[in-house]
Amino acid sequence: MKAVCADDEILVLRRTTAILEKMPELSEVEGFTSAEDTLEWLRNHTADIAVLDIDMPDQNGIELAMEIKKLHPDIAILFLTGYSKYALDAFSVHATGYLLKPVNAEKLAEEVRYALSSHAPEHVSGHITARTFGEFDLLVDGETVSFPRAKAKELLAFLIDRQGASVSRTAVFAAMFEDEAYDRSRQKYLDVIIRSLRDTLTEYGIQDLLENKKGMLRVRAEMLDCDLYRFFAGDIEAINAYRGEYMNSYTWAVMREAYIDGLKRGI
Repeated sequence: MKAVCADDEILVLRRTTAILEKMPELSEVEGFTSAEDTLEWLRNHTADIAVLDIDMPDQNGIELAMEIKKLHPDIAILFLTGYSKYALDAFSVHATGYLLKPVNAEKLAEEVRYALSSHAPEHVSGHITARTFGEFDLLVDGETVSFPRAKAKELLAFLIDRQGASVSRTAVFAAMFEDEAYDRSRQKYLDVIIRSLRDTLTEYGIQDLLENKKGMLRVRAEMLDCDLYRFFAGDIEAINAYRGEYMNSYTWAVMREAYIDGLKRGI
């Protein structure tokens, strides 16, 4: 894989390229001190990642990234800057990463590895995908799962929201039915919902996703490719994908939505 770097500070550029040249994942690293020279090289060559300084005199890194994306739409962009004020602008061009100077060598290598893996052509979504931004949906190998019972789908959504934590049946009922009494008839109804969810997951061959032990329910979060989980992990694509809506159909999701909003504003 190939990397191109742009930074008008020659010492910073030399350090950045030196770090990248030590990475076994990269076969070629090119460095430039101007946006113009960077674009000229990319008009005649390809690269898998561009590591760009934002504050450059001839053309800032945000503008340079836009021009690079026109030439190579699939290239990963990693920004290096001494100013946190550019963070939101960086996200607007779908940057894969954003690091503040002075850059730690280990952290830079880690971010580059992540960027390369997330933009590799062979990269595909997981076998089981949960979409929580907007309306909730579960997909298996790209096929949307159909739930005969809406409450069974809501139960799964609630457990996914819990991010793998075990939840008691009482807590599940309180969230899904709010002020209703958890009496004998409602306990039986919850049994029906759990059984329906299990049957649906079995139909799609993913029954191991749900764990039900001693009255405690959880999803095995490690089996999921979930936008919420990637957001919390700092995945730039997931951060960009969030537009202020989270599991719209469920009232219990409002608190999580407010929390995500707060995180997004703080980025």
